[in-house]
Amino acid sequence: MDVSLAYFLAVRDWLVSWPLMIYVVAMSIVCTVLLKGVQLRLFGKAWRMISSGTQEGNAARDMTPLQAFINTLSTNLGNGSIAGMATAVYAGGPGSAFWVVIFGILMMAIRFAEVYISTVYGQQAAKSTVLGGPMLYLQDVPRGKMLAFWYAFFCFLNGLIIGNMVQSNSIRLSLVSSFGWSASSVALCLAVFVLYIACGGSQRIIAASDRIVPLKVLIFVFATCALLIYHHAALLDALYLVLTSAFGYGSFKGGLLGFTMQQAIQFGMARSILATESGLGSAAILFGFTGSKDPLGSGLMGMMSTFISTGVCFIVALCIVVSGVWNSGLTSTALTVAAFSTVFGSWGGWIVSFLSITFGIGVTVSYAYITRASWLYLTSGRYGYLFTVFYVLCCFLGAIVDVDIVWALGDFVAAGMLFINLFGIIYLLLHKSTLVKGVA
Repeated sequence: MDVSLAYFLAVRDWLVSWPLMIYVVAMSIVCTVLLKGVQLRLFGKAWRMISSGTQEGNAARDMTPLQAFINTLSTNLGNGSIAGMATAVYAGGPGSAFWVVIFGILMMAIRFAEVYISTVYGQQAAKSTVLGGPMLYLQDVPRGKMLAFWYAFFCFLNGLIIGNMVQSNSIRLSLVSSFGWSASSVALCLAVFVLYIACGGSQRIIAASDRIVPLKVLIFVFATCALLIYHHAALLDALYLVLTSAFGYGSFKGGLLGFTMQQAIQFGMARSILATESGLGSAAILFGFTGSKDPLGSGLMGMMSTFISTGVCFIVALCIVVSGVWNSGLTSTALTVAAFSTVFGSWGGWIVSFLSITFGIGVTVSYAYITRASWLYLTSGRYGYLFTVFYVLCCFLGAIVDVDIVWALGDFVAAGMLFINLFGIIYLLLHKSTLVKGVA
């Protein structure tokens, strides 16, 4: 490996481990305290709001709050939930699943805050504005215009890399391994599909997401329920293993105990951040363009998307543990396939491939809107056709090239988005008393 590349990867590994983890946890705790435990205090109201789906938006805007929720859920339920949780269990053990839940609950407060603040500022924005989410509210913090620019730049890159290239690469791997398709044919089909979606503008993106999300959720619920029912006799033992592995009770001693806990916490938290995207601002962008008349309600809906995606991650991890394959030496999608194969046999690979494909397509479609919003901000609403070219080209390249290095760059980009956005959220909550009063 080239020395410069090895150094780059080493810096990446350091940056996105404890420095980022400590920063995110600290901000999540501060946010939870400032909002008086909103994720627990108003959980019942948030659940009822999701169930009714009656929140009103501005008819002149791109999407309704419910559509923003669906698209947010679509970006959260990607291949990070399937391959990412398998990687977490492989690297950190079954205890990683426990920490996914803990950090997911903490980060519900962050997701609420970013969506709530975005909706408050979005109400005041003109329909023609190319501002939305962090690009809008960051302008109200010190050096706001500079922070908003850098956030939009990182968000644009994140959309091209994580929301597009990584997803198309995962889809290609699934189709090649399950159906024997060639990489070039997969890349071409994906590029044509994304071109069709992107050329239709925001309305076609929203309509596509509305159709994809229910399908992938339905298949996921069916497959995981079938697996857990099949292995029901081992379910309590699996839950016990998850809890004891999280703290190393009765299994590890001394330095090995400390290392095991560190691994479980680190990988559990990393998956919570990447899978739920809480703090990245993607949900804030989607809800910021709804023109919602109820910022509190929008914040609660956004918060529930983190809860649901955290639940999905935990269920995937539980399926891997309860099936008994978690210590097989496999990792990533192969480990998830092994878990489902214990129930469905050779069909297990097909089911995981289908989930990988639908999850990946859902993320790519929803991120087209988020990435487009960032591009329009950076270009002051111009050159929309160039965005389409970039997005389609990245989709094609992602399906035919090795994205390991690109993924590493994506980690840097995501870290930049988190540092900027969380700073803006905490600053506004501390200095804008009306925001906190509106949640009381």
